[in-house]
Amino acid sequence: MGKGDSSISDEEWERFLRESEAGAPSAPEEPSARARMVTRRLREQSGQPQGWRTHQPAKSRKGKAWYVVGLLVLVALIVVAVAPDRVTGWFGGDDGGGKTPLAAESERPNQPPATQAAAQQPTLREPFRGSPAVRWADGTAGIDVPAARATGWMTKKQVERTLEKSRDFLAASSLDPGVLAGQRPTEAIALINPRQRDVRDYVKAAFVTPTRENDPLLLFSRFPKAKIKLVGDVVKTRGRMTYREGERGAVEVTTDVTYVYPVTRAEQGSDEVVRTIARREVVMSWDDPAKVITEPGTFSLVSYKVDSTNGGCDTVTGYFVPTFRAERPAAGEGPEVDPYDRSTSMEERMRDADDGKCGTATRE
Repeated sequence: MGKGDSSISDEEWERFLRESEAGAPSAPEEPSARARMVTRRLREQSGQPQGWRTHQPAKSRKGKAWYVVGLLVLVALIVVAVAPDRVTGWFGGDDGGGKTPLAAESERPNQPPATQAAAQQPTLREPFRGSPAVRWADGTAGIDVPAARATGWMTKKQVERTLEKSRDFLAASSLDPGVLAGQRPTEAIALINPRQRDVRDYVKAAFVTPTRENDPLLLFSRFPKAKIKLVGDVVKTRGRMTYREGERGAVEVTTDVTYVYPVTRAEQGSDEVVRTIARREVVMSWDDPAKVITEPGTFSLVSYKVDSTNGGCDTVTGYFVPTFRAERPAAGEGPEVDPYDRSTSMEERMRDADDGKCGTATRE
């Protein structure tokens, strides 16, 4: 994983070809075309979100006051341990105005975040108002990074560095201000193994002639600078990274992160704020250079998916193109989706990704 030359010498490449033809077991392999490109973008609607059932504690009897108090304390401690988000809601934290940050998401939650009692519209001063993201962390701070351990061909220290570089890719692809404003994600692309031919072709096509199959939004977040601008300099995130030993001893890192982008029209004086929400799952294979043809400090893409709301649905432009409230149709054809719900896997979320219908987001 250390620094080194950015390309393999002709002598090494010729040796690789000779040994490959001879069937030498020690010959490194060029990474296969493993990238799976799936996209689903749901047009956001203005429908009211469904509320959650509220908790109403039973009335106590006077003759057993201390017993009841003790019982309630015990129940409260259990609920805090099992569902801390709900407890916050009892004290007004789920109305979109709570400021207490959530603990990191070290594992998949078992339910969606609570819905605020009354919808509150975002403003230029409070772009996350009325949203569960108001309690999410800013930028990379919202991405949980697990403890490192020796895995595959890497030592503990190397794995630690690999996790850092994986997070660097997420920052460069989905959080960098220049990239969000439509610039080419040069730093992010530099971390992808250039020997992976199918991905190289995808990147080349995506920024010239984007299509549904070659869409930059599969990996990168971009907005058309002439039409849309971000509100403030904060993107809220929530997600986590996991890793395991992959093929040929590689360290395979899976990232699953939801990004919340508050935006407004680029025109002077615009004050309506809407949010584009994108959930991405990117699986990276940090390959052993003794077994796979790769460049130092780069990873091979195993798969990448995106599911977004209020980013545009009918056309592929290579940019998120959010709609504002007056522009939205009365109803969508696809199923309703809660963009803040991280209790389901991306595999489940993407199951009907290619139905061609624009769905409805239950909240913004």
